[in-house]
Amino acid sequence: MPFNSRAFSTVALALALTFLWVLGWYWQTAQEIAGIWWRSDTFAHGLVVLPAFAWLVWDARERIGELQPQPVGWMALPILAAGLLWMLGGMVSVAAAQHFALFAMLVSAFVGVLGWGLSRMLLFPLAFLFFGVPIGEFMLPTLMHYTAEFTVWALRLSGVPVYQEGLHFIVPNGRWSVVEACSGIRYLIASLMVGALYAYLNYTSLKRRLLFMLVALAAPIVANWLRAYMIVMLGYLSDNEIAAGVDHILYGWVFFGIVIFLMFWVGSRWHEGREPVPPAGRAAILSGERRVHWSRLLALMAAVALFPPVLRILDAPVPDFPVTLAPPPPAAGWSAPAEHPFEYRPFYAGARAQAEQTYVAAGDRLPVAYFAAWYIGQREGSEMVAWGNGPGSAAIGGVGLMRSPRPLTIGDQPLRENLLSTKRGAVLTWHGYRMNGRMLAGDTEAKLRLALARLVGQSDESAVFVLSTPVAGDEDRARERLRAFLAVHGPAMEATFESVVRSIPQ
Repeated sequence: MPFNSRAFSTVALALALTFLWVLGWYWQTAQEIAGIWWRSDTFAHGLVVLPAFAWLVWDARERIGELQPQPVGWMALPILAAGLLWMLGGMVSVAAAQHFALFAMLVSAFVGVLGWGLSRMLLFPLAFLFFGVPIGEFMLPTLMHYTAEFTVWALRLSGVPVYQEGLHFIVPNGRWSVVEACSGIRYLIASLMVGALYAYLNYTSLKRRLLFMLVALAAPIVANWLRAYMIVMLGYLSDNEIAAGVDHILYGWVFFGIVIFLMFWVGSRWHEGREPVPPAGRAAILSGERRVHWSRLLALMAAVALFPPVLRILDAPVPDFPVTLAPPPPAAGWSAPAEHPFEYRPFYAGARAQAEQTYVAAGDRLPVAYFAAWYIGQREGSEMVAWGNGPGSAAIGGVGLMRSPRPLTIGDQPLRENLLSTKRGAVLTWHGYRMNGRMLAGDTEAKLRLALARLVGQSDESAVFVLSTPVAGDEDRARERLRAFLAVHGPAMEATFESVVRSIPQ
C-alpha cells in the first residue's frame, strides 16, 4: 500500500486531538503518572513509551496507506467502564486503578476515533501504550521471597553455611537481606517492554512472538536470582571487600545487560522479515466511507468527559471536628505500665486520631502493645489502606516481613497475622479493620467496601487496630498472649470506636 502523506496526516491529527482531549480532562492523573516515570527507577521506562508509540505509528505509515478514521460509537462503552474504574479509584485513593484506567480510556478512545480498519493496523502500538502504566509493585513480596529462597538454596548447594530468617540470612562473615532493590522488578518490567518491542519488530508469526515474550519474562527472573547469589558469593569469598556496598547494584545492572544482550542474540537466529504491505481496497476507501459520523465522535467525547465532574460532586471533603480516640482500660489481671522496653510500632499515616498503649498480664514479663488509628473523609495521604501503611510498613526503619500475612478468625472477628523481624527480635502482630460497624481484615475488601459506601452516600469512617508482642523464641506462646488480650479487651476496644463514631457531626 503506497504511503499517502495526506491520509497519514489525518490519522496523526486524529490521534493527537484524541490524546489532548483525554489528557485535558484527566490532567492531574497524567501528571501523577509522569511524576512516577521521572522519580522512580522502577518505572523510568515509561518516559520512552509515548515517543516509542509515535515512532511505531510512523513506522506503520505504509500499511495505513489511504485508510481514514471511521469512528465507532459503541466504543463509548469501554470508555465508560474505564472512567468508572478511574472514579472508583479516586474515591478510595487507589492510584494504580486510576493510572490503569487512564491508559485503558486513552486506548479505547483511540480505537473509537480511528475505527476498526486503522486499529487493526495499529494493534501493537496501541497495546504497547499499556507499558506506560506504573504498576507492578504488588509483585515485590513474591519476587523478594523467591530471590531469597533461591539465594539461600544456591549458597547451601555451594557449601556455604547459611542461617535464614525470612528475607534475612547470615553467612559466616556477613549478614545479608533481600530488599526491594534486589527483587528484580526493575529488570522484569524493562525486559518485558524491550522484549515485546523486539518481538514485534523481528518476528511475524504469533508463535515466535509469544515464545520470545516467555523468554523475556523468565530470563530477568532467573538472572536476578543468579545475580543475588553471585553478589553474596563475591562478598563471602572476598571477606566483604567487594560487592558489599552500593557497587552490587552496578554489578547487577551489568549482569542484567549481558543477559539481555544474550537474549537478543539468541532471538536474532530466528529473525523473520517484515510482512509485505497488503494491497488497498480502494473502492471502499474512496466511497462514502470517508464521511465522518459526528454523532459517534460526540458520544466518545462525552464518555471521556463524564466522570471528572461526577467525582468532584461525590468527593466532597468532610470538615474537621474534634476527635478523641482512647486505648481500652486494662482488664482485670492486666496492667498498663507507663513505660516498657518494646520499641516496635506500626505505621498508619493520615489518621484523624490515634491511640496506643502497652499492656502486661499478671505473671507474664512480655508485653502486648495496642495501636489504633481512626479515619474519616479519606483522601490521598489520609486513607487507612494505602501503600506504606501497615504493621510491616517500609516506613518503619529496621522492620522486615518474615512471611506473608496469614488470615485467621478469633471468635467471629477476622484478622491478619504477620511475623516481623526487628532490631530487637521477631514480633508477632494481629491486625483488623472496622468500617461502619463491620469487622473485616482484607485490604481488597476494605477498599471495595469503602468505594461502595462513598457511592451510596454513607460515611467512610474506618478504623484499624494492631496488636503486637515479642516472639522471644516461642511463636505459639506469643499467639496465646495476643488471644488472651483480645478475649478480655475486645468489648472495650469496640466501645472506644463507637465513642468516636458518636462524635461525628450530623
